[in-house]
Amino acid sequence: MKKIVELVLPPPTAFEPTLFQQHVVEKFDLAQAAQTPGALSIRMLRRSVDARAKQPRVNVQAAIWVNEPAEPLIGYRRDYPNVAAAPPVVVVGAGPAGMFAALRLIELGLRPVLLERGGDVRARRRDLAAISKHHQVNPESNYCFGEGGAGTYSDGKLYTRSTKRGDFRRILEIFVAHGAAEEILVDAHPHIGTNKLPGIVTNLRQSILDAGGQVHFNTKVVDLVLRNGELHGVKLASGDVVEGLGVILATGHSARDVFELLHRRQVPIEAKPYALGVRVEHPQTLIDQFQYHCPDRGPYLPAASYSLVSQVAYRGQTKGVFSFCMCPGGFIVPSATAPGEVVVNGMSPSRRNSRFANSGIVVPVEADDLVKLTAHGPLAGLVFQQQVEQRACQLAGGTQAAPAQRLVDFVNKKVSTTLPEASYQPGLASLSLDEVLPPQIAHRLRVGFQDFAKKIRGYLTNEAVLVGVESRTSSPVRIPRDPHTGEHPQVARLFPCGEGAGYAGGIASAAMDGERCAEWLAQRYGQLVRC
Repeated sequence: MKKIVELVLPPPTAFEPTLFQQHVVEKFDLAQAAQTPGALSIRMLRRSVDARAKQPRVNVQAAIWVNEPAEPLIGYRRDYPNVAAAPPVVVVGAGPAGMFAALRLIELGLRPVLLERGGDVRARRRDLAAISKHHQVNPESNYCFGEGGAGTYSDGKLYTRSTKRGDFRRILEIFVAHGAAEEILVDAHPHIGTNKLPGIVTNLRQSILDAGGQVHFNTKVVDLVLRNGELHGVKLASGDVVEGLGVILATGHSARDVFELLHRRQVPIEAKPYALGVRVEHPQTLIDQFQYHCPDRGPYLPAASYSLVSQVAYRGQTKGVFSFCMCPGGFIVPSATAPGEVVVNGMSPSRRNSRFANSGIVVPVEADDLVKLTAHGPLAGLVFQQQVEQRACQLAGGTQAAPAQRLVDFVNKKVSTTLPEASYQPGLASLSLDEVLPPQIAHRLRVGFQDFAKKIRGYLTNEAVLVGVESRTSSPVRIPRDPHTGEHPQVARLFPCGEGAGYAGGIASAAMDGERCAEWLAQRYGQLVRC
């Protein structure tokens, strides 16, 4: 007999496996079954913290099997056909979209040739250290470029609202099959953690190689192989040409040179709205106290997070101000992809045990912000983004030190005489963020923070610091594709994919989009043996 039950539990019972099992046995009178070997299985299916009450509780869904075997935890297995002799498909970019596209191509009997401009995860570590310690940005290998893409060194959030785009559970199971903790199948807002992702990414690469696929690092695409309106492959910086049945372009939201290449080669692209602002960092204990209504969250409750939004008018036009990529127990990291710019992002380890909590607080950048840049056509948003990043770098001293201001000081238009301790390793430079941010964004942020203070008591504090700029929230460009075939409407065999193409917004949605692009390509060209 299988039974699904819903429970509301105190945190120790929900997060301590032994206590959870004991609770279920007692509540449902299962002591006799528990004493019979193999007669009882209990598995948590879903877990979410409800912090709305004064005493946080955890909502749990669980399955109970009595006198019958439990269903397998996951159905996915690392069991791939060998495609070494199969027709090749070029996949540009080894982020989640590209890697999951490659795995799906293998399942469909095609051979992925995965090209990544940056290094593998081990090589990337040296380049990341050089940014923080020596302020040296390698434009090919950094927090955005390299194996696993920007997601490898991030919070590893797997929550997505884009379940209609693919099988979200399948994506989670593939991560578990490659080394992720089984808890991601249970938690309402699953995450892996930046300390765990490199090993998982390495395992994903090994699956591709073991099945006969190819993965090439430090391999930069510089041109397209276009013939008669079809994209047959790419030209590399080395001068080599790689061709295949088609090209899945999964280069991420920061591959500006790829957008410029497409525009130069007259492949139609479009400007796309995105968002820009700052990172705000609070002591994690403050966020815990705000959200859990207690002085100490204790050993069981996870580091608290928040999600905030406000609507703010500027010169008669109202736009949202909202939190983005909140990282409880995390760090602010430098995410520039070229010297002469300062960009920040957030990441968290799996335990989310940093003393700090940070979140992007951003404002949409839309056509009305780009009026003075219309000469740049579909690249106007990219140029706007770049100008703000370069101004941040210049005003903060020309290194990877980031412009910063205490939160209350920013609201009061006061330069901070001192700055609090912060997680951003390259260092902070105290200055007015009004000098860095466009006025419409600075104004909306200022009013938005005051509104947030009404929603979370104590949020508006000078213990919090703003660090600029958070500008790589999503791609400033969309590469159009047919909604039914996934193919570019004017360039055959080109399959725009993932965040960089404007069709995803995180690890999970990018992975699902990668799988979908692989399926589209295989359906249309998979039966061909010549390209």
